[in-house]
Amino acid sequence: MLQSVTASATTPASNPATTAAAATSAAAATSAAMATAPTASATAAAPRAAPVRAAGRATAASARPAAATLPAPDPFWRSGDGRVRLFKGDCVGVLDGLPAESVDVIFADPPYFLSNGGTTCRAGKRTSVDKGAWDRSQGVEENHAFNHKWLAACNRVLKPNGTIWVSGTGHVIYSVGYAMQQQGFKPLNEIVWEKPNPPPNLSCRYFTHSTESILWAARNRKSRHHFNYDTMRELNGGKQMKSVWRMTAPGKSEKTHGRHPTQKPVSLLERLLVASCPTGGVVLDPFNGSGTTGVAAVRLGHHYIGVDLENEYLELTTARLLEAAPELRERPALRVVV
Repeated sequence: MLQSVTASATTPASNPATTAAAATSAAAATSAAMATAPTASATAAAPRAAPVRAAGRATAASARPAAATLPAPDPFWRSGDGRVRLFKGDCVGVLDGLPAESVDVIFADPPYFLSNGGTTCRAGKRTSVDKGAWDRSQGVEENHAFNHKWLAACNRVLKPNGTIWVSGTGHVIYSVGYAMQQQGFKPLNEIVWEKPNPPPNLSCRYFTHSTESILWAARNRKSRHHFNYDTMRELNGGKQMKSVWRMTAPGKSEKTHGRHPTQKPVSLLERLLVASCPTGGVVLDPFNGSGTTGVAAVRLGHHYIGVDLENEYLELTTARLLEAAPELRERPALRVVV
């Protein structure tokens, strides 16, 4: 999914040396804010903005959003029943406008920083892996500062018992895991998504890349996270589900309204949400992309908030959502009170 946050040259980045304790204390907020929490949001992968070089790194506390909630921007699109809202803009700025402790589950597919002139195989032909300026590496330190910044914004809006899932390859996932530890997230699992149909390695100098990692973490070590153990065991034939999941990449049926270069399969997102989201929960994707997270959320009866920088992908998301749940188009009927 594409990048929806930019690092500011005047905004201090986070310090890798900051302790997890400092990050945890800085993330505390009032749970009463959920009374006004948004009741919806959209789905899937959207274009990520190119991270601008930061002037330097700062402490985890200084990298966190201000305690005061900023005014939330008007949504790009809102469903008729208010369950789904899509926002256009930098994800940190949008999240700063959401109530603290108002989201049950976050799925994030941040830039992998792979667009650096390499090639891959698609449909039997050699093609560039470049996805856009948003996916170009700005250097190890600045890439990490970027991950630290958007994770801090996510930590603020998570409920005390909320959880976050972050996908990535070896190019970015170690930075994400380190930033999570710095901010006091509690690691729960590392899921390995195995792709049975990966593109071949044309150079014949490496093993074929066929997996992605998905880190699952609770907001902090005091969190009592939600896990539908019995359901996951039932889905796995009565046995405990393991952390290696074999699933194909999205097929043509998931790209009828358009495609996104980092699109994830709906089956993957549905499994994540079935495992971790309470009934009727609020799901957030700060890198909305093609809206896959939103599609999975509305299918399962949850509220959804999606953030992206590009009109193209927000419009794609809207089309996919309305196909998955046509009732989102209609406004609820008014009740006549006598």
